[in-house]
Amino acid sequence: MLELAHVDAFYGNSRALRDVNLRVGAGELLGVLGRNGVGKTTLLRAMLGLIRQTGTIRLDGRDVSHRRTDDRAKLGIGYVPQGRGIIPRFTVLENLRLGLFANPAAGARLDESVFELFPMLREHLHRPGGNLSGGQQQQLSIARALQTAPKVMLFDEPTEGIQPNIVEHIEEIIIRLNRERGLAIVLVEQSVAFTRRAAQRFVIMEKGSIAAEGSADELTDQIVYRYMTV
Repeated sequence: MLELAHVDAFYGNSRALRDVNLRVGAGELLGVLGRNGVGKTTLLRAMLGLIRQTGTIRLDGRDVSHRRTDDRAKLGIGYVPQGRGIIPRFTVLENLRLGLFANPAAGARLDESVFELFPMLREHLHRPGGNLSGGQQQQLSIARALQTAPKVMLFDEPTEGIQPNIVEHIEEIIIRLNRERGLAIVLVEQSVAFTRRAAQRFVIMEKGSIAAEGSADELTDQIVYRYMTV
């Protein structure tokens, strides 16, 4: 599905990822863990082409390493960025329609299944996105990414800074997208408990490299203590 081979990534002349090799299979949820500043967000940005990278990135066997970000989105990489990334002055409907630019086959037709996942979006279709709460904005961000008809979704700390009563709902939606829709997911998370519950496999990053990896049941307290305690 999504494969990275010997990927380095750079901010200017500074190397932020070092020789990263990983694979996300079809229908698999991969949890990405690590302390702050170890390269988790950079990994997602490299997958989407938002940062200069070397090495090889393949989607469904197709080399996308030199493709622009918009091309990668059209080929099936969806992205829910840290901080939501919605456009505050656009209405909920206008934000949703932005996702259609990466899904030419849909024309102007929204995937209305997002309203089953997030009913409140239908109630606020004509409300500016900036007027929504943080949790509602995150739901909008996920719904917008789903409009691209992705093959794999990249989530960057989707429950960060969200009120507790919404966190559980978003966690359940991510699990449903993986289990019920068979959507491949790369999930950057700080919550070890959620990663254990949702993921089939995990990687832990340290200093821009993968320091540990395995199946979810191999994510022991010892590994967490070694790589994630401050």
